[in-house]
Amino acid sequence: MCMRFYRFLYVQEELEKKKDKIIDKLKKKKVLLSCHIVALSSSEKNQLDIYSSRYLFQPGFPTEDLFVVAIVKSHEDAIEFVEKLLKDVYNETKRTDMRSYILEKEQDG
Repeated sequence: MCMRFYRFLYVQEELEKKKDKIIDKLKKKKVLLSCHIVALSSSEKNQLDIYSSRYLFQPGFPTEDLFVVAIVKSHEDAIEFVEKLLKDVYNETKRTDMRSYILEKEQDG
C-alpha cells in the first residue's frame, strides 16, 4: 500500500507539531497508537473512509493505495472533520460531493 497526502492536508491542531513525524511514520508503515486518518474511499460509490492507524498495516488490511486528506487524534475528531468539510464543500459549491471537490482542488493546486 502506498500513501499519498492531499496538498491541503488537514492536521488537527494538537498534532500539528508532530505532523512531519506522523507522516514519516505512516509512509514507513509504522503503527501510531492515537491517530486516525481520513482518506478518499477506494470505492467510487463512497466519498471518504476513516481508519485508525493501528489497523492500517495489519495483515488482511486492504492493500489499495490511500489518498490521505486528514490526520486527527480520534474517530470522533474524524467525524467532526468530515462534517466541517461537508459544510464547507456545500457552502462553496452547493453540492455534497466531497470526493470530487478534493480531487479538483488537488489538481488545481
